[in-house]
Amino acid sequence: MKTPRQTLVRHEGDAPRERSTCGWRDRLISREDSDVAAWVHAVDIDGARPHFHKRATELYYVLEGEGVVLLDGEEQPVRKGSLVHIPPGVVHGARGRMRVLVTGIPDIADDDIFFTDDE
Repeated sequence: MKTPRQTLVRHEGDAPRERSTCGWRDRLISREDSDVAAWVHAVDIDGARPHFHKRATELYYVLEGEGVVLLDGEEQPVRKGSLVHIPPGVVHGARGRMRVLVTGIPDIADDDIFFTDDE
């Protein structure tokens, strides 16, 4: 007998919206959703503060707009359709006018975000 698996369908307009480290995010899948291996947020980049994670990997996919993603101090230009892989330990941030789909693997816990000015 198969064990039922939890599924989730959430529409962007129904997702909680809040201020985050990188801008304004719509939490499509997040920490309060049980049995998920990652989180996914749609983020409107606005004043992204450089930070890093010790455990989590992040993937940024640019949905619209353009700008730069800072990776360990190096600017990488991005535009609609760009994908950025950010492994643990890489200090990152972003500038520009863009909407980015951000996936964190595993789910980024509150104790796994570190700011460079806190060191």
